[in-house]
Amino acid sequence: MKKAKIYIPSKTAMQSGRGKTKKWVLKFETRHDVTNPLMGWESSDDTIGEVILEFTTKDKAVEYAKNNKLLYEVIEPKKSDFIIKSYSDNFLKD
Repeated sequence: MKKAKIYIPSKTAMQSGRGKTKKWVLKFETRHDVTNPLMGWESSDDTIGEVILEFTTKDKAVEYAKNNKLLYEVIEPKKSDFIIKSYSDNFLKD
């Protein structure tokens, strides 16, 4: 059986907004990772690892995995606290 992870991708360091972090992603895990002895690159003969599916909700992603008989793992997003600070707070002592 194929294994898959269902998660919301985190934003990259180059992004300031959170626009692309609203969709759930189903990504297949590859089986045969091989390191090329000459160049040191990682490669795989399993092309399913290149497939990334996007869903609007977690339930739709789980339903897709169940309908296609996939072993899946749901990774819940971590909640981060958003602290509003002003520039002057950098110079104030606590």
